[in-house]
Amino acid sequence: MKKIINDPKTVVAESLRGLAVAHADVLRVEDDPAIVVRVDAPVAGKVAVISGGGSGHEPLHGGFVGQGMLAAAVPGAVFTSPTPDAVEAAVKATTGDAGALLIVKNYTGDVLNFETAAELAAAEGLDVRSVVIDDDVAVKDSTYTAGRRGVGGTVLLEKITGAAAERGEPLDVVEALARKVIGQVRSIGVALTAPTVPHAGEPSFDLADDEIEFGIGIHGEPGIERTPALSADELVARMVEALVTDLPFGDGDKVLLFTNSMGGTPLVELYLAHGIAERLLAERGIVVERRLVGPYITSLEMQGMSLTLLKLDDELTELWDAPVNTPALRWGV
Repeated sequence: MKKIINDPKTVVAESLRGLAVAHADVLRVEDDPAIVVRVDAPVAGKVAVISGGGSGHEPLHGGFVGQGMLAAAVPGAVFTSPTPDAVEAAVKATTGDAGALLIVKNYTGDVLNFETAAELAAAEGLDVRSVVIDDDVAVKDSTYTAGRRGVGGTVLLEKITGAAAERGEPLDVVEALARKVIGQVRSIGVALTAPTVPHAGEPSFDLADDEIEFGIGIHGEPGIERTPALSADELVARMVEALVTDLPFGDGDKVLLFTNSMGGTPLVELYLAHGIAERLLAERGIVVERRLVGPYITSLEMQGMSLTLLKLDDELTELWDAPVNTPALRWGV
């Protein structure tokens, strides 16, 4: 295993120090417990949108802290949920009278720990709500979840709810928008190689050079089928089919298409795949009105990709287009 690290035990802490100095104009990092907080938090009169989870998925979540997106992110160890006390610390650091919305990916540890933190904060008089995103169409249950996993749709959810909070919408509205997005977003992922967790020192699963894993999550957990390697046309067609038949998406629908690298897939391949996906959606009469392409929710150095489709309306499009100023997403500022 070759990685640019010092000690597997200190990877996350050292990475957070780097994040803090690289983006001191946008965020700050607090220690013990570790949280990433918007530099001007708490923002009076505005809902605090907070998310988090295991590290190794960067830029998710710390890279999305800032104006128009997250008030705070709570990083756990690599592929490990943050503890309730860390989530509670993020709530206390960012939440005022307007309350907070916790965005939780549907993994068992995340759900339990964020729920516990919300209960602790509520006991102190804070209005804290939670939503659980479960956009993965591949599996109904997995090693890490009861129900579908929360994956690429998390990025879109954080942007849209963050924009609503930024413009001063009350907690009831921000929560309702979150549930709307969760109901209209679907994702599917595929792996060409497995990731290597630093403290494990070996790949999370075995995959031959001529095989792919279809339907993977973001922790290196297996998918629903292992198949021989496919051409880009064949692979993307299968991914698009899985997405559009699930919600379903149909002729005349307007969508945001998010083509995501799992960490090791280069942009030359990602744009190639994105172009195929756009063509296939157009053939079905599905209109791609907004796009996001790049490594925004990763699985360490895994080679692979995911596709996410969000059904848009005027309200969601306006919130997606709203200004954002974070390390990983920045426009309109």
